[in-house]
Amino acid sequence: MGHDRLERRAVISGVGQSVIGRQIDRSGLQLTLDAITAAVHDAGLTIDDIDGLAMFPGGGKANLPGYANGNLYEVQDALGITTTWRQGQVEGMSLPFYGPAQAVATGEARHAVVWRTVKEGSAARKAGGRPAYGSIHPRAEGPLAWLLPVGALSPVCQVAPYATRYLHDFGVKREQLAWIPITQRAHAALNPDAVYRQPLTLDEYMGSRMISYPICLYDCDVPADGSTAIVVSTSEAAGDLRSPVRIEAMAGVIDGRPAWELLEDFTRVGYATAQAMWSRTDLRPTDVDVAQLYDGFMIEAVWWLEAMGFCQAGEAGQFVEGGARIALDGQLPLNTWGGQLSGGRLHAGFGHTAEAVRQLRGEAGDRQVEGAEVAAVANVGGFEAGAAILTGW
Repeated sequence: MGHDRLERRAVISGVGQSVIGRQIDRSGLQLTLDAITAAVHDAGLTIDDIDGLAMFPGGGKANLPGYANGNLYEVQDALGITTTWRQGQVEGMSLPFYGPAQAVATGEARHAVVWRTVKEGSAARKAGGRPAYGSIHPRAEGPLAWLLPVGALSPVCQVAPYATRYLHDFGVKREQLAWIPITQRAHAALNPDAVYRQPLTLDEYMGSRMISYPICLYDCDVPADGSTAIVVSTSEAAGDLRSPVRIEAMAGVIDGRPAWELLEDFTRVGYATAQAMWSRTDLRPTDVDVAQLYDGFMIEAVWWLEAMGFCQAGEAGQFVEGGARIALDGQLPLNTWGGQLSGGRLHAGFGHTAEAVRQLRGEAGDRQVEGAEVAAVANVGGFEAGAAILTGW
């Protein structure tokens, strides 16, 4: 495999997070600055070393209260830095570090930081519950013109039919897939920053409130407040960094029409992205020591397990049943920080990337996977899918 791939000219040099919780009494800007300064320090750099900035979603605007905080311009002003590259990323960005990697690989920046800040926990408290897209934007226009008339007010309503079709076509049982949230909760118990740390049992899972069949309460990520920042640096600077992590391969492919409700196959999500990613490395699924796979809804982690080749199509139920294979000492430790189902909705692969870096460095504390050298990371699902393989330096 050639060594001149774009991603080989970039490294993830630092990760940082603010305090994370259901409701945090700090502004989005404060949380953002906390995460950025922590990430820069983690990289072994100073704020003055940063010459690239990127945020998700771009422009500081979004379609839900609490969904975006920390405006690109106010953050630069607060940091007091001069930038040579900036980017306001949008949905479908593929991976948190994709844009910054391009920037440092092409010489537009030397050290770029990208962040994602949410205040969804506080927004939900103020609204008396987690607001649905359709309740905030009730006008039937754009994609909502097709979704609101049938009561699809929220992403859970859009994803649920795909989960139903998956269970039907492959004969997979909810009792089998339940071991993903159960096992991730066990991992969260070892993460002091996780929102939910108490044990989750199979009986509790099966008896929980149904949100949109077959997706129940514990299949949904947890609205939270918090910020995650990632520093991406040119690989030429690796010798000056505290503990860089290689970006071995990354990809984000849109195959088919770019809309959830228009996907051609309700049971195969992320396959094109995973195939493109594996084509950029000599590593194979059996080389992966730990997987941090997007779990906005539990079914998305199921799709990624199959798309990335950790098990065959329709076999995820057998793969995860009982939790042994995806436990910390298992064949493929999964979402070792608790994922978004228990750790908190940090969104778009930011929390997953931060955990992958810590695992590869051996800095994950009580949840550290012994000998972790190769990590798989995935963000979102469907037409927004992005995936990467990270390795230690």
